Amino acid sequence: MLQHKFVEFIPDHIEEGVIYISLEYCTAIHKCPCGCGKEVVTPISPTDWKLSFNGKSITLYPSIGNWNFKCQSHYWIRNNSIEFAGHWTKEEIERGRKKDLILKDEYFESKILKALDSSPPNKPTIWKRIKNYFK
Repeated sequence: MLQHKFVEFIPDHIEEGVIYISLEYCTAIHKCPCGCGKEVVTPISPTDWKLSFNGKSITLYPSIGNWNFKCQSHYWIRNNSIEFAGHWTKEEIERGRKKDLILKDEYFESKILKALDSSPPNKPTIWKRIKNYFK
């Protein structure tokens, strides 16, 4: 089980078995549950991890794959519990990374297109309107 702590700033010392969540900075951090001692940072955003809190426990989605760590641990955090997932091959890790990049690109591309679609049409300048008036 993990204990969750909502904090404004991430503390200098990260305790084992505690996940620190800064809503102000959209970040969560905890020590790798495999015991290697590495700190795991999970940005909370529409393109990274999603955090849910039911009043008692937290869940992060999707799973956490520490592919850059020697341990390469892979797990879920659900209702303050660690649920280990299966080991991924190098090919699976690469496919997962490519999928993440594609999903991020699609997300930001849709935001840009939506912003462009909702922008007001180009309004003629005052000088253009005066010129058109005399035509």
